[in-house]
This record gives sequence, C-alpha cells and structure tokens, in this order.
Amino acid sequence: MVNGAWLVGTRMASSASLHHHHPLPPLSKFSFASLSSLTSLTFTTPPPTSSSCTNPTLLPNPKPLQVVRFALTESDSPKSIEPDPRSLLQLIADSFDLPSDYFAKLPRDLRLDLNDAAFDLSNGRILDECGQELGEILLNISRAWELADTSTSHSLVAKLPFVEAKLTGAAKSALGKRLTSAGRRFQSMGQYGQGEPQKIAKAMIAAGKALSASSSSAVIDEPPKEETRMFKFGELQVAITPDKANIGAAIGVAFGILSWEIAQGIHNIPESSLQYANDNALLLAKSLRVALLGIFYSSTFLSAFTSVGLVLLGIQLKSKKS
Repeated sequence: MVNGAWLVGTRMASSASLHHHHPLPPLSKFSFASLSSLTSLTFTTPPPTSSSCTNPTLLPNPKPLQVVRFALTESDSPKSIEPDPRSLLQLIADSFDLPSDYFAKLPRDLRLDLNDAAFDLSNGRILDECGQELGEILLNISRAWELADTSTSHSLVAKLPFVEAKLTGAAKSALGKRLTSAGRRFQSMGQYGQGEPQKIAKAMIAAGKALSASSSSAVIDEPPKEETRMFKFGELQVAITPDKANIGAAIGVAFGILSWEIAQGIHNIPESSLQYANDNALLLAKSLRVALLGIFYSSTFLSAFTSVGLVLLGIQLKSKKS
C-alpha cells in the first residue's frame, strides 16, 4: 500500500515538472534569425514546433540567402545588359554578306530606297562630323549602294568594327544617327527575298542607337567645333575660309573686267564696216553680234555680283572667327 502511494506521487511530480519547465530554443535558431534580418530577402515561415526546436539539424543554412542576393545585384547592373557597339557593327557587316548581284537585281522601287539610304548615310558635312577615315568609308559605301555594287559594299562595311575604337564621342554620335537613318530606308523595303533588307535594317538601327547612347555623355563634354562651310560641286569639296573668299572675289573682278572689255570691243565695231556676200550672211552676222554682246555683258554683271557676295561672305566668316 505504501509502495503504491509512493509510486503514484512520483508520477504526479514528474508530470508537474513537464508542465512547468519548457525547453529553451537552441542557439542556432537565434543566429539564423539575426542573419536573415540583415538580408534584403524576407521569408515567412510557420512557427517552429517542438520537434524543430529539439532537432537543430533541420534548420536551413543562411549562406544561400547571401548568394541569391549577390546574384540579383549583379543581374540588375546596367553594364551587364548594355550592348557592345563593335559587336553590333559586326552584325551589320555579316548582314551585308550577300550574293554579288543582290543589289543589281533589286526592283526599281527598292533601288530608289537603296539610293535614299546612300544619301542619308553620306549627307551633310560628313568629313567634319565623322573624321577623315570614317567619312571616306561612308562616302565609298554610299557610292557602292548607288552603283548597286554588293561586293564592294560588304568589304567596306566590314571595316566599320575596326574603326569604331578610334572614334571620338561626336564621331560615334554622328555615325549612330547616320546608321539609324539609313537603316530605316532598308526597313521601308519590306520583306524582299529571304528578308535580307529587314536583317540589315534591324542591325543598322540597333547599332545606331547603341552608338548614340554610348556617346551622349562624351558629346556633352566636348567643346563645340568651329563651323566650316563647304563648297560642293560634284565630287569636289572646298572649305570656304575668309582668305579663299577674298581670292575668289579678286578672280571674279578680273573675269568681270575681261568680259566688259570684250563686250566693249564688239560693241565698238560699226555695222557699216560689215561686208558680206548677201543679206542672209549679214543678218547672221548681226544676230551673232547681238548674242556675243548679251553673253559678255551678262558675264560682267554675274562676275560683279559674285565678287560682292564673296567679299561679304569673307567679312562674315572673319567676324565669326574672331
């Protein structure tokens, strides 16, 4: 009886101790909570059960959280998604790898679009904006397009990736604008053949936008260049300076004086001194005399007008330069 009472009391005491004493959570739980609060990623987990408290090996390792955060930070960097202009220029060169008679076989309306693309590529002060080397390449490319020379066009376009590294910010911006404008001309050709014009247009527009974006900051930092006016007559290009304008005015004055003297010499010939075999020859001589007088008097006035204009242009350029 006494032994039974003692056994019952012992069981009640052990049961009370289990109800009044709770086990402390392991130290690894607090370390994981402190580490997870330092990261930018927040995970919501259900409250731990008694089994998870007693078994710390089931807790996840906090190190993968730091790895995930580092990967997200690197993927959000703008440099990782910025296209390389040189690789885009190489795509343009690859898109022009066409059969040698491809441009020559284009229909008439597409040939007109090709000529428009050549004009957009080389229009304006190309040597001043793009530099001597790149400007000559673009001029030769535009001539090859106008002549429908596919092979020459491909060989010239293949030089663009190697020239890109030598360009300044302003030259890259000018090249980007010209490529974008010419690319839209190829885009207007539509789906011709196997879609070659659209591939060319896509590559040119992408490269043009990348060059313009990469050089925008450099263009702002560069000082503005001195404006140079160009006189174009066919393939001849002459930069107009105050000295050249004055020289042109002097040549115009000399030519005007010469024209005036010749006109006066013809005018001073009396009509009575003209003796011809018949009246028809006399009428022909008088008509020729009037035509020569008109030509030389017109040359005199045009020379005077040109000389005055060149003098004024020289004064204007000199004032801007100073």
